[in-house]
Amino acid sequence: MLWTLHNRATESLRPDAWFRDPAAERIFQSIAFDYRAHFGRPDSSHATRSQMFDEALRPWLAAHPGGTVVELGCGLETQFQRCDDGRVRWLCVDVPDAIAVRERYLAPSERCRHVVRSALDLSWMDEVEASNGVFVTAQGLFMYFPEDEVGYLISAMARRFKGGELMFDTIPRWFSRKTMAGLDITSHYRAPPMPWGINRDEIETVLRAWCPHIDSVQNEPYRRFRTFPARLGPWIAHIPVLAKLLPAIVRVRFARE
Repeated sequence: MLWTLHNRATESLRPDAWFRDPAAERIFQSIAFDYRAHFGRPDSSHATRSQMFDEALRPWLAAHPGGTVVELGCGLETQFQRCDDGRVRWLCVDVPDAIAVRERYLAPSERCRHVVRSALDLSWMDEVEASNGVFVTAQGLFMYFPEDEVGYLISAMARRFKGGELMFDTIPRWFSRKTMAGLDITSHYRAPPMPWGINRDEIETVLRAWCPHIDSVQNEPYRRFRTFPARLGPWIAHIPVLAKLLPAIVRVRFARE
């Protein structure tokens, strides 16, 4: 939760920032914590991810006035604060401890409700008003679940939210293996185990095998980084044998029937 906040807020605070997140800045500066000692030099990865999610969501909101966005595993993500168009209905879904932390800094409201539930507890779906369309986001979430649970969740959403959309991010298999073996980001912070990894060239095949109720699947690599060697990502994306080994942002449109 603080790792992603660190990367978003530090990018936003730069004078040459390409991503602005005032709410993240406020939370970041209000927490007395040695971010750099724990997480190292900010790398802008989570700012890139949030920006790509925002760029996909804003046109969807314009096309679906009064639609519903469901943010699974919301943590301290501030996408509602960045993208609110005054009409969207928003559900922030997370486990009790995470919602308790969130509510210290981000209060719920009539159009931005907090749902205290695991994403894997499908009863959160009963809270969704789907008449004007549904867009589900899951930033930095699915890789923490076993593969069979990811398939179960996506299939359930496709059946429930016909014509809706889902956006999530993935890590490649090699990175998943590193986290399972124990990946130290710094001497003070070890990345949590991430059991689900998938290579970019496998994504559509796997999703369609899990669930027949899918209309389209798109994926693309992260677009920009400030640190080396991650900055090579956009160039590596043009080399097929290497492109499949990059993390990805995935957008799925569920079938209407």
